[in-house]
Amino acid sequence: MVAKTGGIHAPVKVSADLEAIIGKGPMPRSEVTSKIWDYVKSHKLQKEGDKRTIVADEKLKKIFGKAECSMFEMTKFVSAHLTKA
Repeated sequence: MVAKTGGIHAPVKVSADLEAIIGKGPMPRSEVTSKIWDYVKSHKLQKEGDKRTIVADEKLKKIFGKAECSMFEMTKFVSAHLTKA
């Protein structure tokens, strides 16, 4: 089997603000997304009645730039904190 190395599997560097949430990079985009969801769920940051909306704490506000973010917008905001490794 061939190792997956491109697209969402390619390692990326993470900004300091994002590292405060998900840990030290570089890591694949797929892992970044997974770790953000782990953080959101462990800190109970999903909006009551609408689990697709993330209610940002102080750390996530630095990533999203606002108090709430839909799961569909999240990728756009997170991408600004990633660079090629």
